[in-house]
Amino acid sequence: MNLNAAFWQDKYQSGDTPWDIGYPSPPICNFVTKLSDKDIAILIPGAGKAHEAAFLWQQGFRNIAICDWASAAFEEVQRKIPDMPAENYRIGNFFDLNGQFDLILEQTFFCAIAPAQRADYAAKCFELLKPGGLLAGLLFNKVFEKPGPPFGGDAQTYQSIFSPYFTIHKMIPAEDSISPRNGNELFFVLEKPYVN
Repeated sequence: MNLNAAFWQDKYQSGDTPWDIGYPSPPICNFVTKLSDKDIAILIPGAGKAHEAAFLWQQGFRNIAICDWASAAFEEVQRKIPDMPAENYRIGNFFDLNGQFDLILEQTFFCAIAPAQRADYAAKCFELLKPGGLLAGLLFNKVFEKPGPPFGGDAQTYQSIFSPYFTIHKMIPAEDSISPRNGNELFFVLEKPYVN
């Protein structure tokens, strides 16, 4: 299976998006509502229909970049927030992105990339974050029986991937997951250290 732009474009055009819960994920909403600085630069990779971006916009955040390979994924968010500028949309490969961000929000992107790319994902997030920047969101705390995507894992596996780059502040079972994922998600907060 080639997890390329055409694969994901076809998924969105055919409506085959079972990972999309139709609204922003509660753990991410609860995290975002605690952020006081509305001017921070936020990236949502593999944003899909970008429900979290729409929530951020409603909360007054404007410096949001959403990235996805599939342009069809953005049709819904363009209807929801028609005043979001075109430059906020990044259609393309996450691994080719440039920029500097204060926060990267993870929601069903990490589980959609091939496990062989996970170390590259950690390195790319490190590259894109400013010193002191955060990578936060949700990871599946489950190994799936069927071949992915989604690809699962556990806290120990994720810690081994991220610890070479980040300070792990939190990686715990999410207390406010949606019911179908209850007990199967980890909420995490990682920080890019400052270099002395």
